[in-house]
Amino acid sequence: MSADDHAQGSPARLTHVDDHGAARMVDVSAKDVTTRTATAAGRFETTPEVIALLRRDGLPKGDALAVARIAGIAAAKRTSDLVPLCHPVALHAVSVELEVGADAVDIAATTRTADRTGVEMEALTSVVAAGLALYDMVKAVDRGARLTDVRLVAKAGGRSGAWHAGGTGDTAGATPASPPQRTPGSTSAAVGSAVGSPDGAAPRTSPGPS
Repeated sequence: MSADDHAQGSPARLTHVDDHGAARMVDVSAKDVTTRTATAAGRFETTPEVIALLRRDGLPKGDALAVARIAGIAAAKRTSDLVPLCHPVALHAVSVELEVGADAVDIAATTRTADRTGVEMEALTSVVAAGLALYDMVKAVDRGARLTDVRLVAKAGGRSGAWHAGGTGDTAGATPASPPQRTPGSTSAAVGSAVGSPDGAAPRTSPGPS
């Protein structure tokens, strides 16, 4: 269901499906051009040994974190090519932040535009692409690494205003997530406080020789 439809009190429905059940691209031409932002997050789980390689840039393919950031930015700009019914949106800013933990890398992507539709799909696509790039970089040493918990964290702009996971706001154009903060010992900018990390994830053991 469209967030804007929900804000207008319309009944729940799949907006990309017409009254006859056929897939369609939603007509957004009547919507106002407003500043719209979205933040998505995900978690790339690997082994402590791989994390040590990331921290000292010791992976066979080089600087995995830089590659992941560029992949996330590039993918956000190509979202409408990857998701069939997604509108082409002129992105004005994309940021990808990676926080390296003990046995995982937390990924956060924030997208921004001034357009007639939101950029939630762009933020989600950015996170997935960054995670896939990380997997490509580390698979030689950990084929069991996995990308998990990809989700929208916050959005702002449009008729529905601001939305945060776990609660809602009512201010259109509000900043969707706290700016990332530097943390001691981190090899990259830390994910903002609105992202969060799954608790209770058990560390995985290093795989045997390949």
